[in-house]
Amino acid sequence: MARYLRRSLILFLVLVSLTISPSQGFLGTEKKIKSAVFYSPKLVMNPGSVANPYLLDIDFPRGHIGLKAFDAEVVDDAGNPVPLHETYLHHWIIEPYYVRKGSKLPQREMFRNHGFSRQDPESNLDSKSDIILVKNGGLCRSVVLRHYFGLGSETRKTSTYLPDPYAIEIGNPEETPDGYEFKWLLNIHAIDTRGVEDKKGCIECLCHLYNVTIDEYGRAIRPGYKGGLYCCYDKTQCRVKSGFDNGEKTRTLYLKYTVRWVDWDNSVLPAKVYIFDVTDSWERSEGSIENSQEHICHVEYEVKPCKTNGDGCIDVRKKSLMMPFDGYIVYGVAHQHAGGIGGALYRENGEGICTSMPKYGNGDEPGNEAGYIVGMSSCYPADPVKVSYGETLKLEFNYSNDVGHTGVMGLFYILVAQQLPEPENSLPKLFEAPARSLIFLAIFAATVVVAVVVLIAVVIYRRQNREDGYQSLST
Repeated sequence: MARYLRRSLILFLVLVSLTISPSQGFLGTEKKIKSAVFYSPKLVMNPGSVANPYLLDIDFPRGHIGLKAFDAEVVDDAGNPVPLHETYLHHWIIEPYYVRKGSKLPQREMFRNHGFSRQDPESNLDSKSDIILVKNGGLCRSVVLRHYFGLGSETRKTSTYLPDPYAIEIGNPEETPDGYEFKWLLNIHAIDTRGVEDKKGCIECLCHLYNVTIDEYGRAIRPGYKGGLYCCYDKTQCRVKSGFDNGEKTRTLYLKYTVRWVDWDNSVLPAKVYIFDVTDSWERSEGSIENSQEHICHVEYEVKPCKTNGDGCIDVRKKSLMMPFDGYIVYGVAHQHAGGIGGALYRENGEGICTSMPKYGNGDEPGNEAGYIVGMSSCYPADPVKVSYGETLKLEFNYSNDVGHTGVMGLFYILVAQQLPEPENSLPKLFEAPARSLIFLAIFAATVVVAVVVLIAVVIYRRQNREDGYQSLST
């Protein structure tokens, strides 16, 4: 009996050893985040100049991935951060798109022809287009606010990180139309304020400082429009102080951007980007739970100075919007310009969901420039906020209006997951674990079984020995 057990045990151990690879080990279920730093094509800037290019097919991680964060800042040709009081970063945005393989038309011209610019307010792209834009979840999905990530002066100190196990799914081969390639677009809007007459006026794009009466498409600027995006478009010039030497001030800048991502697998839960705009003209029809009315988002607005003198003047803008999704809010952040004092998202009953507050600098160094918003607080709900289809959420943005402001914004970004992770002790979740984790569990279980078998074999063997050596006292 003992000899049979020993042989069986040896055979079992050999079989187990053959199933174990030395390279296998426990890696856990937490995703390994990858990171890479890229630089945009160059921006050639002079005092008072404006750069607002749309840069196509930028460097970006490829494949089926989950985006975790996108962080950016303006740097010079030596890689040094450039302060906002020299070059104001009005905004940057990134947006994915598909382009037909073998297209001969320059991509910038394709975008103009297929509704990318404001020149064509209708963007109804189909499978026959050379360019297919990949839009976010909404709400303003026609021409503007279609991007995935975007910030402005606050970029250095605003967290864009999406917490585990969530990520924005990108590059799913099953979603790529036949005959198309997946690419990325980057828009950078930068204003060089060195030597200008009025820095505040230049960064708020006051039309008279740019000496413009038509927009970038040759259309007359509407009466009463004092300042904003229509007056500080690409290659416009803000007024520089008389006598300021503009001869040797040309310099080359770049947007340095850091992308963090994970390779996509079943352990990652997808989250969608939604952008709310306090200038959205959408109104809910009485008694309706449908979201059929178009969202006309104006993006910017004017804050007029209060009529009373002294501190404490606040311009308050509110907007109620119906949600076109069921899901869970896992991240939120607001976007404001100088003068902003906070944005909030809450339910109809007043229950708060996310309050995002600006951080103002108090120095000269990059990331702490006095008078500029250098960061916005991001929301990471301890318990993701459940939102139901047809539910109304309220948006509120506050600006100080001791003085007036033009071209300000009130945008709110949220990331919404359709499902939550299973509890850690959930048995079904065990079977959804990555292959390496399952291999570890199998090895661990086999090891336990081996230990038990060995123990049983030892006990039986010792008992057999005792029985073999036993003699009765009666014999």
